[in-house]
Amino acid sequence: DIIASFFALIILSPIFLITAIAIKVDSKGPAFYSQMRVGKNGKLFRVYKFRSMCQDADEKRAELQKFNERSGPAFKITNDPRITRVGKFIRTTCIDELPQCINILRGDMSVVGPRPPLPNEVIQYTDYQKKRLEAVPGLTCYWQVSKNKNDIEFDDWVALDVKYIQEQSLWVDLKLILKTVALVFRANGE
Repeated sequence: DIIASFFALIILSPIFLITAIAIKVDSKGPAFYSQMRVGKNGKLFRVYKFRSMCQDADEKRAELQKFNERSGPAFKITNDPRITRVGKFIRTTCIDELPQCINILRGDMSVVGPRPPLPNEVIQYTDYQKKRLEAVPGLTCYWQVSKNKNDIEFDDWVALDVKYIQEQSLWVDLKLILKTVALVFRANGE
């Protein structure tokens, strides 16, 4: 993980620069966004992403909660009005996730593992849903590479994470990494 993220940061540095400039030109605010997430065994850490939403997106979430299309504690709405023009592109191509290589380099995350949830989601978890916190969170996972990921119910998402935790191996990780690369090249990230 550490070696892969180190080389990824070097190789992808031109994409980082171009993306940061595009974000700054497109909207007010910083190019990067950080947020507290929950990792393995409930450990809190700060996740890094390229900013894909307006600067005050977190404050606007409460007023948009009534439009939530996800079951369970997760939040998602189609055509989220907080997403910027550049944000739409970097989400579709998964470029917004690239700064998480820093989290992988720091040991907060792995390349493959359950996506790291928000603390306010975790406090709503059932005992079964907490099982997804038994692994180091990852950049990609079974849910991330699912063709219909936006239609998957939260408990089914958790079941995919539990499946990964039970089957975790180098072979499974390689398959998920290859599927993720294919997904990025199809620009089908969100």
